[in-house]
Amino acid sequence: MKYISTRGGPQELSFLEILLAGLAPDGGLYMPKSYPQISKKTLDQWRSLSYADLAVEILQLFSDDIPLEDLKVIAHKTYTAKVYCHGRQYDNANDITPIHWLGNEFGTEIGLLSLSNGPTLAFKDMAMQLLGNLFEYVLAQQNRELNILGATSGDTGSAAEYAMRGKRGIKVFMLSPSGKMSAFQCAQMYSLQDTNIFNIVIEGVFDDAQDIVKAVSNDLNFKSAYKIGTVNSINWARVVAQVVYYFAGYLRATSSSEEKVSFCVPSGNFGNVCAGHIARMMGLPIQKLIVATNENDVLDEFFKTGHYRARKSAETFHTSSPSMDISKASNFERFVFDWLGRDGALVKQLFAQVETEGGFDYSGHPAKKMIEQFGFVSGKSTHENRLNTIQQVSRVYGVVIDTHTADGVKVAREYLEPHVKMLVLETALPVKFSETIEEALGYLPERPDAFIGIEELPQRVYEMKPEVLAIKEFIVRHTR
Repeated sequence: MKYISTRGGPQELSFLEILLAGLAPDGGLYMPKSYPQISKKTLDQWRSLSYADLAVEILQLFSDDIPLEDLKVIAHKTYTAKVYCHGRQYDNANDITPIHWLGNEFGTEIGLLSLSNGPTLAFKDMAMQLLGNLFEYVLAQQNRELNILGATSGDTGSAAEYAMRGKRGIKVFMLSPSGKMSAFQCAQMYSLQDTNIFNIVIEGVFDDAQDIVKAVSNDLNFKSAYKIGTVNSINWARVVAQVVYYFAGYLRATSSSEEKVSFCVPSGNFGNVCAGHIARMMGLPIQKLIVATNENDVLDEFFKTGHYRARKSAETFHTSSPSMDISKASNFERFVFDWLGRDGALVKQLFAQVETEGGFDYSGHPAKKMIEQFGFVSGKSTHENRLNTIQQVSRVYGVVIDTHTADGVKVAREYLEPHVKMLVLETALPVKFSETIEEALGYLPERPDAFIGIEELPQRVYEMKPEVLAIKEFIVRHTR
């Protein structure tokens, strides 16, 4: 398996060569040169596999330079009931990603694919725990060190830090926007006292933090000198790890590979739903990939009109589903690359245009119709929709869902088809957004014992302006 850049760079690299790299040297994102194809026969053969064994089957297709026995050890170390132990009472404790079927609506079974049983109670753990173990494996083999620079709108940061804390040879520098995350999200990150974890709070919004990460990654001399790597979903390993749970969800929702399933995915940075796109390109029988946005509806606007219009920081809303408060979706470039025939030169031109002109418009272009061939549709949810959905799901099904999952359930209901099962990707446990849950239901959600009183713990953060040079200087001071 070889990897190429979405912007047409000439290099073809292996999985291990791109694992620690993040962005390609030309500023693009890495993609497999071609997608491995999974037959219906193979799908049916995978039905009895554990999550860890399923992960091995899929990951080996993309990482054939890791010995199979080593990959098995890494997957079985990652996907255990001990690590993913925060499931609700309705979940099977030994099932890493159980489905909770809500019920039948308009002739369609709708369910939640539970992805939030990990250490930080968010779906990001599904990939980040694997990434931490992969990094440790590679760094030990190569006797190297790595300085991870990341940006978070809430969940990526804590998932990365919990996966990397205490890991030999790794330091984490995580940027987060001031005042834009829930109190629980902040406490999860800022209360960590590990000496290899550095939480940097910047003025602005997530997109400002993400722009800094990209700018540092694009400074190839600095990146090399200070061993900079990324854990944001611009890192290919993050995305491919997420592909696994689409296969797991499909196999648990169906009894035959002749069936199709639709997935609705709350989305901000497009990494989660991009993994679904890759699974579909591999042959997984997905009917629709439904992108659910909040008030920051850049992606919804694109899929409805063909016009991609990235917003500026001042135009980005602070909402009650804050992990989706993103107006410039990094992983969207991966889909555009496939959509436009893998034309790297064109992709480079379009995303240069995003930086200089704020977007690109394909609303009147013949390629607009081709979007339907990839199964994508979209919808938008607002704060009022969120509250109503949380209330309705609690009243009818006796289940409390978080704000982002509520966005997914609301939009999923707009695309229900008779006899096509609908899975909404659960993104977090409700305790991470207690303020809005209390507003909707009048009481605070359940919280796992391990997180009782977390907001009262001492916090260690560094407050800085969103300046690339200042962040570089901080990294230099703390890596000597």
